[in-house]
Amino acid sequence: MAKIKKNVIALSFTSFFTDVSSEMIMVLLPLFLTALGAGKSLVGLVEGTADATASILKTFSGWISDKLHRRKPIVFAGYTLSTLAKPFVAIANNWLQVLSVRFVDRVGKGLRDAPRDALLADSSEVNGRGASFGFHRAMDTAGAVVGTLLASGLLFVFSRYFKMEILTQYRTVFWISVIPGVLSVLTLLLFVKETPSTKAEMIQPDPPTKSSFSRGFIQFLLVMSFFELANFSYALFLLRAADLGVIVAAIPIIYLVYNLTYSTFSLPVGQLSDRFGRKKVLVVGFSIFALMQLGFALATSAWQAWLLFVVYGLAVAIIETIPRAMVSDLVLPEVRGTAYGVYHTLVGIVTLPASAIAGLFWDIFGKINGPKIAFGYGFLVALMALLLFYFLVPERETLGN
Repeated sequence: MAKIKKNVIALSFTSFFTDVSSEMIMVLLPLFLTALGAGKSLVGLVEGTADATASILKTFSGWISDKLHRRKPIVFAGYTLSTLAKPFVAIANNWLQVLSVRFVDRVGKGLRDAPRDALLADSSEVNGRGASFGFHRAMDTAGAVVGTLLASGLLFVFSRYFKMEILTQYRTVFWISVIPGVLSVLTLLLFVKETPSTKAEMIQPDPPTKSSFSRGFIQFLLVMSFFELANFSYALFLLRAADLGVIVAAIPIIYLVYNLTYSTFSLPVGQLSDRFGRKKVLVVGFSIFALMQLGFALATSAWQAWLLFVVYGLAVAIIETIPRAMVSDLVLPEVRGTAYGVYHTLVGIVTLPASAIAGLFWDIFGKINGPKIAFGYGFLVALMALLLFYFLVPERETLGN
């Protein structure tokens, strides 16, 4: 089995520290916004605007990294911008200021994600990309787990032993989150290197067009975009858990179970894709995801919710890891950054209406039948995506990369 390269390890630790920092803020941000007087619609506006910004930028940052033949400076700019934004959350006094900071933070994410994934692929052997992306996803999600635990632990200490006001507690956690953010930037600066393929082997790319990519990659993009209509926000799964009787105090714990499962399985499923082929493993992932959606539609008790969140974590470990490795199997090296940008942009854009559609079904059909219809919709879309993927998408193109 292919060895995970030093560059991949360094990039993974960069993402780990960034997610520790980001999750320390994200787990508290809705509470912070409401404490500042913002309504739920404004909370949705802040996050929706932030996510849309990141999605739109990813195609362009990937293309620029192809054009310049360099990934690291753009990745570095993205991580640095996000880290520089974090202290301004701590001093924000209204929702508009928070929106501005989140906008800058997501610009950073939009800049870094596509060239970072391209650099991960550049730094990996062809038969080791699954393991590389699996390790990266595992470290990224482990950072989210650590960040959540740190935020919760710090709030407990501040309230129990320092008797801080709630807003002061939030702001103090936000200030502390800057430390792992700085560590992520230093790790990237000191230990991540450009690869020969990004320096010398790539030809000058044209702006992204349909003709830049193989037919197999375009079919892959269409199928993955369709699948994302079933991959709605984890917030709806948490609401379903509460609906099934999981007590409010246990909701963060069930989300932690999901993240731990996701982190644990990301590397093994990536390694399996290197050994048995990406397509076979992703077909299994689609199948598990569809059955998980059906499970949430039919579940009737709290213990089933706990079991389903483990299955949810396993399914997401596959569908977040394998497609990232598969992108580089389906495109030429000289348009790899652009390809990752287009993939991330399309997936990010489709995720927004997916959650809205599922939520609308839930509201229209009421408390009893609503979740059955919403998650039944997710099951049907995932099943259709599975069939489309199996019949339309090749294992890999013969590209010499």
